[in-house]
Amino acid sequence: MLQNILKDKPTKVFVFLTSFFVANALIAECIGGKLFSLEKVFSLAPHPFSLLGESGLTFTLTCGVLLWPLEFIMTDIVNEFFGPKAVRRISFIAIGLICYAFLMFYLAIQMPPDTNFWQGSQKSSGVPDMQAAFSNIFGQGMWIIVGSVIAFLVSQLVDVWIFHRIKRVTGEKHVWLRSTGSTIASQLVDSFIVLFIAFKIGKGWSYQRVLAIGLVNYVYKFTMAVVLTPLIYIIERAIARYLGEEDTHRLKNIAMGKESE
Repeated sequence: MLQNILKDKPTKVFVFLTSFFVANALIAECIGGKLFSLEKVFSLAPHPFSLLGESGLTFTLTCGVLLWPLEFIMTDIVNEFFGPKAVRRISFIAIGLICYAFLMFYLAIQMPPDTNFWQGSQKSSGVPDMQAAFSNIFGQGMWIIVGSVIAFLVSQLVDVWIFHRIKRVTGEKHVWLRSTGSTIASQLVDSFIVLFIAFKIGKGWSYQRVLAIGLVNYVYKFTMAVVLTPLIYIIERAIARYLGEEDTHRLKNIAMGKESE
């Protein structure tokens, strides 16, 4: 029986998508502590601007945004072939493992550092205290952790709900509409929830600042959701070819509740 399960193509696809989804979420959380200048990526000088009364704004983003658009694409692919229950399941798995990772980071930070070699081992590279560097990179603030986890969960649920509402109207047509539409809406929710919890509640930011920075972040996320739309078609067609017409049709019907498993 085990061999049959391991040879089953839909099972292989689901395991791969789940593994990528969880790994992508964990990596995004780990690299989210670094900020980068989007303008400088394109060799442009940052030009500060004002929005909603907040001045000095630039397109300074967390590195986590490099991976989160892929996360929502994977959400839509899983939704397309396996349905909302599967999306909720892998979302809870990802959240559980993110919490586990942060717990392990906390324990690692609390371990007494080796002072004979490790702590000062990178002075020549400009890092005088490796313990302080490690703590600052992996020891994100509690409000940021709480905000990112809650934002991830809520945005996933919003994505699933909107995706299926659109698909019930459009059927198998207009993949771009349900995928891009659900991603644009869920990214909007994600952008503001994480800022509200991490910085309004955690740091005492004004609502005005939260809205201004949230809108700046959302411009990037909205753009990426549109730019990456063709990737949805590429991945879906690749999976459909791998599964074959019969399995693809059966899975999509089950995902929409038209057939029992």
